[in-house]
Amino acid sequence: MSEREVLLTGIGGQGVQLAARVLAEAAIVDGKEVQFFASYGGMMRGGNTDATVVVADEPIDAPPVVAKAWAVLGIHPAHLADPLARLRGDGILLLNTSVVEVDGVESPDGVTRLELACSTVAHDVGNPMAGALVAVGALAASTGLVELASLEAGVDRALPSYRRQHVESSVAAIRAGAELVA
Repeated sequence: MSEREVLLTGIGGQGVQLAARVLAEAAIVDGKEVQFFASYGGMMRGGNTDATVVVADEPIDAPPVVAKAWAVLGIHPAHLADPLARLRGDGILLLNTSVVEVDGVESPDGVTRLELACSTVAHDVGNPMAGALVAVGALAASTGLVELASLEAGVDRALPSYRRQHVESSVAAIRAGAELVA
């Protein structure tokens, strides 16, 4: 595997930062090299939130800000334009159809599109703020970027002590995402 750059974008409260950290932790569990970058506005909920995770089998050459990405997970449409502009033609675009109007989203030729109701599924498993974890589960299951068991371990590693009550529902969200693409 060469470097795989994953951009996650959404709004605060959708679990984008947690999902990115879980993906990074899962890659570490799998013995891969990882870089993780977070960017978010000052609002607690509703502001822009973006994360970049770079996964590789060898030391990572990607700079702190990646110019082109292998995958974009569009959890909310509000800040999707910039990540879409950086998506490679051979990449993967996952759109959360619970809130993203997919007909209005253009993607380069050759891009694999996954259109999944991530927020709805997260609500159904009892964790309405885990739409991004559903997306990460679907990405892992459809691409093999990381093992699903490693994502589950990543939840345990990423959730702080004051959020331990969400481990089970977060793992359920990842599994539900994987089942969407099975």
